[in-house]
Amino acid sequence: MEKITISDLQTLIKNIDHKNNAIDKYFYKLTEEVGELAKAIRKDKRLKNSDTIKGTVEEELYDVFYYVICLANMYDISLEECMFLKEELNAEKYDRKSIFDKED
Repeated sequence: MEKITISDLQTLIKNIDHKNNAIDKYFYKLTEEVGELAKAIRKDKRLKNSDTIKGTVEEELYDVFYYVICLANMYDISLEECMFLKEELNAEKYDRKSIFDKED
C-alpha cells in the first residue's frame, strides 16, 4: 500500500469533491458521520471481526476524516500546517514536548 501525506490526500479529495462550496451541507455530513462512528463504537464493530468494512469503526473514522478534509479544502486550509501549529500550542498548554520534537 502506497503511503500518502495529508496534503496529498487533501489534493486528491479536492479534485473529486470540491465543486459546490456548500459548507453547511458538508458540515451536516460530518456530524452525521460522527453519529455513525458513535454507533459503530458502541457496537464495537471492527474490521478485524467483520468480512466487510461497511459499518465498522474503521469506515466511519475515514468518513469523518474525509469530511474534515472537505471542509478544510473549502476554507483553503492546509491540515498539515494546522497540525504543526496546533501541536505547538498543545505542547505549551500541557507543558510538554511537541510530538514532533526529535528525541535527544
